[in-house]
Amino acid sequence: MEYKKGFTLIEILISTAIIAMLALIVGQIYFIIVTQITAYREQTVIVSMADHYMEIARNLPYSQIGTLSGNPHGNLADMVNPINVTVNGVGYQVYYVVNYLDDPADGTIAEGTDIAANDYKQIKLYVKNTNTNFLNSFLTNIVPKGLEGLEGGGALSIKVFDAVGEPVPGATIHIQNATINPAIDLTRISDADGNWIEVGLPNSPNSYHITVTKTGHSSDQTYPVSGQNPDPIKVDSTISDGQVTQISFSIDRTSNLTFNVQNQVCGPLSGAGLNITGSKLIGTPDVLKFDNNYVSNGSGQVVLQNIEWDSYYPQLTGASYMIYGTSPTQQATILPNTNETFNLILGDKTDNALLVIVKNSANPNPIEGADVTLQSDNPSFGDTKITGGSAWIQQEWSFGSGQENFIDPQRYFEDDGNIDSGGVPSGVRLSQFNNVYAQQGTLTSSTFDTGTDETLYTTLIWQPTSQDPSTEIKFQIAANNDSDAATWDFLGPDGTSNSYYTVPGTTIHSSANGKRYLRYKAFLLTQDTAKTPVLTSININYVSGCFTPGQVMFAGLDPGSDYQIAVNASGYQSQTIEDINIQGYNVLEVLLSQ
Repeated sequence: MEYKKGFTLIEILISTAIIAMLALIVGQIYFIIVTQITAYREQTVIVSMADHYMEIARNLPYSQIGTLSGNPHGNLADMVNPINVTVNGVGYQVYYVVNYLDDPADGTIAEGTDIAANDYKQIKLYVKNTNTNFLNSFLTNIVPKGLEGLEGGGALSIKVFDAVGEPVPGATIHIQNATINPAIDLTRISDADGNWIEVGLPNSPNSYHITVTKTGHSSDQTYPVSGQNPDPIKVDSTISDGQVTQISFSIDRTSNLTFNVQNQVCGPLSGAGLNITGSKLIGTPDVLKFDNNYVSNGSGQVVLQNIEWDSYYPQLTGASYMIYGTSPTQQATILPNTNETFNLILGDKTDNALLVIVKNSANPNPIEGADVTLQSDNPSFGDTKITGGSAWIQQEWSFGSGQENFIDPQRYFEDDGNIDSGGVPSGVRLSQFNNVYAQQGTLTSSTFDTGTDETLYTTLIWQPTSQDPSTEIKFQIAANNDSDAATWDFLGPDGTSNSYYTVPGTTIHSSANGKRYLRYKAFLLTQDTAKTPVLTSININYVSGCFTPGQVMFAGLDPGSDYQIAVNASGYQSQTIEDINIQGYNVLEVLLSQ
């Protein structure tokens, strides 16, 4: 029997794979060869065009070597007016940049050792593929046959630095002058030291407009005299024959600033109008560089992107709200290349109000925990608040018990029958029975509403701070998120029902934080039934909702000029300010010395 030898399926598959791989390799080699040939041909075309157009420039008289809108001026094409060429179906643009060079061999104009700084001209020729935007550049210098200085003009010495005075290299410098004929429109790049010197510019007063930019940076510029800016701080530059005009520009990395516009319980407020200004001036006396109006978005935010380092001040433009406080205080100071937030706390607008800001006189830092008392005899007014937060203050209990919620400041919730709240002078005492004081008694306050469950309780203070050695006052605190709760757990400073607040100024235990409603229970005790402890006032300090450092707001005031502010803070000298005139919305900054 005769057997015929053939290929197995595996052998066929392996052979096919090898052939496919060889074909792929051959295809890749072919593609590389074609690409390289194409690139070589294009480079040959570009070099040929460069030689041709560079030769055109070289053959011009020295005085005519320049561009249509450049310095020096001439008839060569520039970036604004390029030459369009098509070769083998591919489009190209050809243009020149020409500028004077100051050769240090004979001194420099920057050092004042060369009054004729236009020693020779430098020609840069650019060839751009309009399909790929790939740009080739070629460079040559042209030296005059005769003496230098045959052409008049002055020089412009430009320095670019950042927020801390360090040089900014690679900044784009745009120099324009449309008042002369031919007009000048130049684009230059600052060197490694942030400098550029443009020589040979025609004489022209206050007409060279200069703008300095860099990607990711702020911009700086000169300004023309105008009706909106009649006295610019950095006016458009003047060039005088034989003179060097020096001018500097400051740019740096941009930043982002977000204003969070909120109500007093940290809820976002949309549709609030803000005017935001910077502190930098571009003209005197008050032409601001940054002055814009905004409206808070649906998230209660105004987002400023890519702004320069500065201090930014928000003001309201609508009639519905007024500023109850800010964080940070008053202004947002932004450094380069940062992302910052600024919280703006708004409340219902009243006809008359006073925002008090308490700061350390040695630095701009706000002071927390300062007692700010506003008083007036005409109109009759008195209130005390704590900076960086609020205080629930009760100084009267004379109208007795039976009030569940704190509405009437002279009432409370209940007592055990051993409390006398109607004595003179006003205060809470133990009751007397047959001229003998009860040994102990308790008083439970009404329910106080802080306005939000985002509440941080700080300290408990009461007066008088000391009692007769045979008597004692102590307290417990209960917090809840339900004002009608059946159960109130009264706790002491260790968070249990077995401890009591016995020292005024003690920090309230954190178990109360995050709860909207509050009650206190006062315990009065005596070991000598002929004596009683006395409670004349109690302050429970808290931060409710949004934090406003060093600030308190007195809203809904009556107008008057007889107001007095007294400010006290631990470790600082107290200060009293009299004859304060309240009319409309007022802001008062009080500086305390340590």
